[in-house]
Amino acid sequence: MIHTDSKFVTGLALRLRSSSMVRAVGPLTKAQIRSKIILRLKTQEEENRNRKSKFILNKLLRNKVFRKAKIVMFYIAFGGEVNTAEMIREAQKIGKVICVPICRKDKEIMQPAILENHAKLKLGPYGVWEPATENLIKPEDLDLVIVPGLAFDRQGNRLGRGKGYYDRFLSALSNKTHSIGLAFDFQILPLVPTTTHDVSVEKIIFS
Repeated sequence: MIHTDSKFVTGLALRLRSSSMVRAVGPLTKAQIRSKIILRLKTQEEENRNRKSKFILNKLLRNKVFRKAKIVMFYIAFGGEVNTAEMIREAQKIGKVICVPICRKDKEIMQPAILENHAKLKLGPYGVWEPATENLIKPEDLDLVIVPGLAFDRQGNRLGRGKGYYDRFLSALSNKTHSIGLAFDFQILPLVPTTTHDVSVEKIIFS
């Protein structure tokens, strides 16, 4: 089970029920949650995004799993997600091998590619930046995967953007590869709806 602040989660649930996040009676569907969180991400002030991302960075740098990991797969943020640019730079400074995902739209899979310092980037099939030079590594060589998401709950359940790329990728990893989700406080929900194909993360770092 993911260890998050239970008082925070309970308080968040109460705030959600009285806010625009929850208008309908009963639990929200995945599509409804996606729509509302995407709007919050897009409308969050950049100053707040950068401040919270910096706080998450500092927590990540202190994390034991991260400190021990030698090969780490980050994501390149888009659409208002937790900013990973400074995290990647700091991880490179301390000698970690950094990878980011390359999407194969025709095969509906992701592959980790090494991200060199000051590497040239290109836009991938879904508008996410990817390394222009595809220096691929084997997924089983990863020590840690830093996972984006639109929403998480305290059990580690994750709601992505609906394409299933991370679920397929995470489900194929060995037990030695750890996973950490990054999120803003409004992305932590009391309960995220799941199906049998959804894959949870081991830990969530949020601000």
